[in-house]
Amino acid sequence: MPSRELRPRLLLAAAAAFHIAPLQATAAQALSVAAAANLGFALKALDEEYSKEQPDVTVTASTAASGDLVAQIEHGAPYDVFLSADVHFAQVLAKSGAADPKSMTVFAIGRLVLWTTKPGLAVDDVAATVRDPRVMRLAIANTETAPYGRAAHQAMEKLGAWADAQPKLVVGESISQATQFVETGNADAGFVALSVVLSPKLRGKGTWSEVSPSLYDPLEQGAVITLHGAQNPAAQSFLAFLHGDAARKILQDFGYRIPRP
Repeated sequence: MPSRELRPRLLLAAAAAFHIAPLQATAAQALSVAAAANLGFALKALDEEYSKEQPDVTVTASTAASGDLVAQIEHGAPYDVFLSADVHFAQVLAKSGAADPKSMTVFAIGRLVLWTTKPGLAVDDVAATVRDPRVMRLAIANTETAPYGRAAHQAMEKLGAWADAQPKLVVGESISQATQFVETGNADAGFVALSVVLSPKLRGKGTWSEVSPSLYDPLEQGAVITLHGAQNPAAQSFLAFLHGDAARKILQDFGYRIPRP
């Protein structure tokens, strides 16, 4: 039987153990991110850097065309954060009530390029490349659900080359699939994200030329916290992380422009 002097100490130790156990059980957090396909390569580096800053948070990420991800989230997909290739789809999600409009932020600006792996094919003149008889298949992402596909459409319209392009188009569901068409030679050239051709996997492969940003609406990468992630502190910290120096450095390395504060 413990002495009277020892009994209070045991009670305090037991109380401490009782309170510590729940804290340990909830220390680890999970964060689920849905990201536009153009962010695929950069997102891996971002997740790794975020994990260094928040080692108790486990991040899982899925990529697809922005419009497709909006549909998934609106139908109950349990993502905490949505990273869109433009602010439009982030706004659509917020207006539907599936995301918090107050959390919306622009963290990067994407850049569109025309890319080929075909030797001897010049891509510095978009209209000329589109009309080049050697280009029989031209890859583009879905113009309805993928902002980079829409941007490519806008650029060709402004250059008067859209009608010439249409018979040659090979349409991917996302910018990732459009990239695969060019990478594998199933398309002679294609409109892809600069972040893709600067990735470790594809850097130095083929030839690319940036499409003038004056030819399409800005590809402002929008981030928003979903209704599912509203009570997840990791969702808020991840959005704050995207505006930090480490994340900005990664995004710039992948060719993104950083918006002014």
